[in-house]
This record gives sequence, C-alpha cells and structure tokens, in this order.
Amino acid sequence: MAGDRSGTWTVRGIARAMLPLLAVLTVVEVGSGLVLDTFENQLLRYPALLVLVPVTIGTAGNLGSILAARLSTAFHLGTLSFAPDDDRLLGNAVATVALALTTFPAVGASAWAVTSLSGGAALGVGTVVLVATVSGAVLAVLAVAVTLVATYAAYRLRLDPDDVVIPAVTNVCDVLGVLVLFGAVRVLV
Repeated sequence: MAGDRSGTWTVRGIARAMLPLLAVLTVVEVGSGLVLDTFENQLLRYPALLVLVPVTIGTAGNLGSILAARLSTAFHLGTLSFAPDDDRLLGNAVATVALALTTFPAVGASAWAVTSLSGGAALGVGTVVLVATVSGAVLAVLAVAVTLVATYAAYRLRLDPDDVVIPAVTNVCDVLGVLVLFGAVRVLV
C-alpha cells in the first residue's frame, strides 16, 4: 500500500526516533529545574507564584500539544502546508492564542483563591491574574512557534510528528514556562 508507514511501527524504529530526542529533552528539563531553583526565595515569599508554576507550564504544554495534534492530523491527511498564508495553519495558531487569553486569567484567579484560602496570599488578585495572563499570552505565542518548528522539523527529517512533536513541545514549554513566568514576575511584581 502506498504511503504505508508500518515499517516505522517497530520497537527498533520507535526507539531510533525517540531515544535521541528523549535524551535531549531530559537535559532540557534538568535545565528547567535549575532555573526554577534560582527563584526559590521568591516562590516562598509569594505562595501564589508557587501555585502558578505547575499550572502555567502544564497549560502551556497542553496548548502546544493541542496544536501539535491538529497539525499532525493535517500532516497525515496531506492538508498541511507551511505557507504563511495557509488559513488552516493561521486559524489554529490564532485559536491557540485565543484559548490562552481566556484560560490564563482563570488560572491566575484560581491560584490566588487557593493560596488565599490557605492563608498564603501575599499578592493581590489583580497582580496574580495579570502575571498569569501576560505569561499565558507570551507562552501561547511561543508554543505556536515551537509547535510549528517541531512539526516542520519532523516533516523535513521524515519522522512521524505523532511520535516526536508532542514530547518536544511539552518539554520545551516547561522550560519556557518557567522563564516566561519569572520574567513576568520580575516586570510586574
């Protein structure tokens, strides 16, 4: 059958494609932990920020993963073009950013509410929501860029984007999430 990719669905094929990627992504994640460690004092001073860390990086990774899944499906259907004027590509990118702009304010309000209920809200709700929203907007744009680059790289390297794009996007968004969140904190708090 034309286009049959079943030859890549072997343990050896999957390991050959994934092991180098997972090794690099492990180093990236360690870097994220080291960056996070440098902000320990600020996290302890403002517990709402501590609550924001996993939610922010998780939500950014989820947004990138949703886009990656959509692009991977379009790739397999043969409808994905990497042209800047591709309406489907642009529509999915805009939808990802719009989803972030509606999700992250709720993330910030929830983080503030949780820390407030536990008696640890040292920052005002407006500040926490602003930090979450700004971080989310920047992360959404970065998640779109990372997803597009990872999908295009998978295409050029003849790898199945289903195998490599989501792990790459979620791990890179973890690191970017920490950097962007604390960049926003430095500017806004």
